[in-house]
Amino acid sequence: MASRVSCFLLAVLFCASCKVITSSDLMCTEKEANRTYNCENLGLREIPDTLPNMTEFLEFGFNFLPTIQNTTFSRLINLVFLDLTRCQINWVHEETFQNHHQLNTIVLTGNPLIFMAETSLNGPKSLKHLFLTQTGISHLEFIPVHNLENLESLHLGSNHISSINLPENFPTQNLKFLDFQNNAIHYISSKAINALEQATDLSLNFNGNDIQGIEPGAFNLKTFQSLNFGGTSNLAVVLKGLQNSTVQSLWLGTFEDTDDQDLTLATFEGLCKMSVESINLQKHHFHGFSSSMFRCFTGLQELDLTATHLHELPSGIEGMNSLKKLVLNANSFAHLCQISAASFPSLTDLYIKGNMKKLDLGARCLEKLEHLRKLDLSHSDIEASDCCDLQLKNLSHLQYLNLSYNEPFGLQDQAFKECPRLELLDLAFTHLHVKAPQSPFQNLHFLQVLNLSHCLLDTSNQHLLAGLPDLRHLNLHRNHFQDGSISKTNLLQAVGSLEILILSSCDLLSIDQQAFHNLGKMRHIDLSHNSLTGDSINALSHLKGLSVNVAANNIRIIPLHLLPTLSQQSTINLSYNPLDCTCSNIHFLTWYKENLHKLEGSEETTCANPPWLRGVKLSDVELSCGMTAVGIFFLIVFVFLLIILLICSVKFLLRWKYQHI
Repeated sequence: MASRVSCFLLAVLFCASCKVITSSDLMCTEKEANRTYNCENLGLREIPDTLPNMTEFLEFGFNFLPTIQNTTFSRLINLVFLDLTRCQINWVHEETFQNHHQLNTIVLTGNPLIFMAETSLNGPKSLKHLFLTQTGISHLEFIPVHNLENLESLHLGSNHISSINLPENFPTQNLKFLDFQNNAIHYISSKAINALEQATDLSLNFNGNDIQGIEPGAFNLKTFQSLNFGGTSNLAVVLKGLQNSTVQSLWLGTFEDTDDQDLTLATFEGLCKMSVESINLQKHHFHGFSSSMFRCFTGLQELDLTATHLHELPSGIEGMNSLKKLVLNANSFAHLCQISAASFPSLTDLYIKGNMKKLDLGARCLEKLEHLRKLDLSHSDIEASDCCDLQLKNLSHLQYLNLSYNEPFGLQDQAFKECPRLELLDLAFTHLHVKAPQSPFQNLHFLQVLNLSHCLLDTSNQHLLAGLPDLRHLNLHRNHFQDGSISKTNLLQAVGSLEILILSSCDLLSIDQQAFHNLGKMRHIDLSHNSLTGDSINALSHLKGLSVNVAANNIRIIPLHLLPTLSQQSTINLSYNPLDCTCSNIHFLTWYKENLHKLEGSEETTCANPPWLRGVKLSDVELSCGMTAVGIFFLIVFVFLLIILLICSVKFLLRWKYQHI
């Protein structure tokens, strides 16, 4: 019994007193002190007094402001950006922004506007962007024209507009982007387009309007940065109406739920009489697809045929020497040679991503593309037992190669010797069988980015990454190391130029202190989602200025001698670790509070132990690991009882001895 009492007294004596410090949350979220605030979806009916007067960027959407006037934002005279999305605004009164001279963006998206005063937008000296999307506008006369001289973009999508005739005296001289998508526009007149003559490099968006007619000559001798007629059922009407115009980018794609006409040779007749650099025809169907279909495409530099249900490109295509970029994503080629690559000798960018059939790379299918710099063959179910010498023949200028998300590849020694100038190689989610003892990448002296995530690599091969003197970014996510440990001698020693290293989800249990000793240039390391303990941080002791991610590991206690290693890094993420919030970890907890500016994921950096603090943020915990007042009291009582017990024991012994003399 005495033993139990003693243990209880000692427990009370030395237990730490813990308390949670909870600060009341601000109503609005501060993104950048005194500049940027988010007050969205808080049910506010006015601007909170807590917002500083110098606020410049304010996101105030999804609140309740049925009427805005010159007093609503009068205090926030430094506003540059104001987002009032879905605030149920009906009325915008006179001079609402009269004191906001720096305001350049106003977002009124999703408000059921009934009235905007003619002078409602007066005040800003350089209003550049106005969003009136989904505001119920049915005619453009509703828009006040005062003070729009500097307007660069006007967003009017998803309204009920049927005519694009701008109000008289509407300033267009600085207009760069005019968005009419998803309205009810079916006819474009010469008058409407002539009103835009002062605009240069203008982009017009008619996506989702199904244009059925364009007045002849409406676009005659007009120049545009881009035109979007997506979702139009009859492209022949559009191309005929655009005759004698110059367009840098023409978007003519359709959508799966659009009942459009098949594209024929006659569809593109109008294209022969205009100048276009880039065309997008995604999701259309071709009828009578032949080499003559490309007769009017000869001036193109970019052609996007994504998801156009193609099985092959016809041979004998002529005059496509200007084409630099060809996109053939989501089609159904069975063999790479079916794209007739020789017809496009000047290609620099080729995309065949997400092919709907198993794609056979064949041999020498791309050898005529000697200028090719970017090649994307990802998500195409490609399988190659011996890659990639013959498949990439004569691609000596290739800089970007994406072979990710494919079937297993077998790699021989110098597998990419045909493209020695590669700067980025992505092999993620492609199982690699390295069939040679030497590195398959050893001739890639210009390679800077290598993605080998989910490749099931043999990481015990210390020569796997040899011959990459300029490699800066290496992703080894989801590859596994022998015994869950990175030893002193490992495959990373060959890539001393690394700046970014991803080792997340590699089932790591430990890292040798010297494992990264050759990686002195590293700026970021991701070790998240492993099973590392605090001792593994010692492997970073020689590195400074790192961004370190060790989230979701098994870190409980970080010893005092490792805190200098953390202090010399730029940012640290310790979230989702089972951290100990007892006095055994007091040095780390103290360091944590002193270095909050370096810590990422602090909301998810919580205690796991003791049980009564589980889930509490580390920044909200205070420990007192010395003696408390209660502890001192019990210490005195304990010592007093001990003395009494000692005296009684001495008396008992003396009496017993005296009685037995």
